[in-house]
Amino acid sequence: MKFCSLYSGSSGNSIFVSSGNTKILVDAGLPGKKIDEALKAIEEDPSDISGIFITHEHIDHIKGVGVLSRKYDIPIYANDDTWESMQGSLGKIKENNIKIMDKRSTVTIGDLDIKSFNIPHDAAGPVGYTMHCNGNYASIVTDIGTFTQEIKDNIADSKVILLESNHDVQMLKYGPYPYPLKRRILSEIGHLSNDDCGKAIIELLKIKNMKKIFLGHLSNTNNHPDLAYQTVLNTLIAEGIDVGKDVELCLAERSKNSECVVF
Repeated sequence: MKFCSLYSGSSGNSIFVSSGNTKILVDAGLPGKKIDEALKAIEEDPSDISGIFITHEHIDHIKGVGVLSRKYDIPIYANDDTWESMQGSLGKIKENNIKIMDKRSTVTIGDLDIKSFNIPHDAAGPVGYTMHCNGNYASIVTDIGTFTQEIKDNIADSKVILLESNHDVQMLKYGPYPYPLKRRILSEIGHLSNDDCGKAIIELLKIKNMKKIFLGHLSNTNNHPDLAYQTVLNTLIAEGIDVGKDVELCLAERSKNSECVVF
């Protein structure tokens, strides 16, 4: 399998995942041209994409979806609630490219299984995804207000995980956002903080060691890459976790593709 975060952050998100013969995107939250460029930068042809899987309808996850679907004739996979909420933002989509999937369901394309599961976020039907091929698992879990048992159960076997580390709580509390927005982000259907991201990783490591975890969806206003990384690192070290042996931490880049992982 190959896993690459093309973009990750409040300004846009898109992740590339491939198996032996299937290539997909999870979300396409930037202009189609930007996602084209990012795919070509990792030596992937956008016309080879077999499907775009949508986590939820917020614009930083769907901005380029309609353009890419029309340009390359790519099917779009989403649950019914998400489709209802986003269809007006996509433009005209060919009927045969509208793929409605159930929540908590698995879609198989070629040799790749894509399983969805519920996540807590203020959207119509938000989900995370775990991809599986030949005993290898990779997961994408961002835009979560809290780390639930359902999330834990669905990503525990993954060798690669993109996990939200959205904000520093103090930066958010004393930052420029209006109070209602701060309350939304801090709520159980908002976004996961750096501290809570570290605690979530500790819970995962009680089950089995991970190979690599990308810290993703960092706020540009209420976080900083070095702060997110150091906060999570300190949380893990305080629990006696050997970072580099028990788990490898990386940062998902905001404005360019991150490291591609092949496993």
